[in-house]
Amino acid sequence: MTASSYQKPTTRDPQSGRRLIVNADDFGLSASVNAAVIRAHRDGILTTASLMVNEPGFDEAVRLAKDNPRLGVGLHLTLLMGHSVLTREKIPGLVNAHGEFSNSPIGVGFKYFFQRHLREQLRAEIHAQFAKFHATGLPLDHVNGHLHLHLHPIIFKILMADAGQLRIQHLRLTRDCLARSRRMSRGHWFYRVSHATIFEFLSGHARKVLAAKNIRHAQITFGLLQDSRVDEEYVLKLLPELPSGDSELYSHPSLDKFKPEFDALVSSRVRALADQLGIQLIRYQDL
Repeated sequence: MTASSYQKPTTRDPQSGRRLIVNADDFGLSASVNAAVIRAHRDGILTTASLMVNEPGFDEAVRLAKDNPRLGVGLHLTLLMGHSVLTREKIPGLVNAHGEFSNSPIGVGFKYFFQRHLREQLRAEIHAQFAKFHATGLPLDHVNGHLHLHLHPIIFKILMADAGQLRIQHLRLTRDCLARSRRMSRGHWFYRVSHATIFEFLSGHARKVLAAKNIRHAQITFGLLQDSRVDEEYVLKLLPELPSGDSELYSHPSLDKFKPEFDALVSSRVRALADQLGIQLIRYQDL
C-alpha cells in the first residue's frame, strides 16, 4: 500500500462488496516488527496495526505511527507473555518481580477465571494500558488482545463494563472458518480444530454484547488457524475465498522471525489479486 493508495470508503454498508482489514499484531514489540509494519503499510496491503504499550519498541512505534497517519493503530492488550504497565506492588497476582506476565496461556486462562481476587488487579492493569495508549494522542482504531485474551470471559466482562470510559468503539471478534482453512492449508489439525472450537464459543457470546453496545467488528477473522503461517501462498488462496461484507486478516510481520508473513503483505502478486477481485482495504474505523 503506497502512501497514496488508501482511500477512505465512501459507504459503510457492510454488504457492499468485500472489504478487508489487514492487521499486524505486536506493533511495538521490537525494531524489526516496527520496520516490517511500516514497510507493509507503505508498500503493501497492511491497513492497521495493534500496539503493545509496554514493550521495547513502543516509543519508536508511536513515532512511526504519527508519521503514517493513514495507518489505523489499535491497542494490543497484553496480559500474557509480555510486560505490565503497573508495577508488581500494584498487581502482585499478575506479574513477577520483573513485571512479566506468565508465558502459559492455559495457566493464565484458568488463573484469571477462577481467582476472583485478581479481577480488580486485572481492571487496574487494563485501565493503565488504555491510559498509556490514549496518552500517545493516537486515535484508538480498535482493541484486541495478545493471544486473543480480550475474549477471555473475565477480561471481556471488564472491557465491556468499562467500554465507555476506555473509549472502545471497535474490537476484534476472533473467529475463523475451519472449512475454508481446510481448503487453503494442510496440517496442524489439533491446533486448528481446538482454536476454531474455542473461539467460536467465545465469539458467540461476545457478538451479542458488542451488538448491544454498538461496538463494531468484522464478521470473521482470518489468520487464527494459521498459527503464524500467514504466508504468500495462504493469502493468495484466501482472497478469492473472502465472504461478502467485512473481514479481517491478521498476521505477525517482522523482518526476522516472521519474515514470510511480511513478504506476503508486500507481495506484488497479492496486491494485484486484491485489486483484480475488487477487494476494498479498510481500517476498523471505516466499519
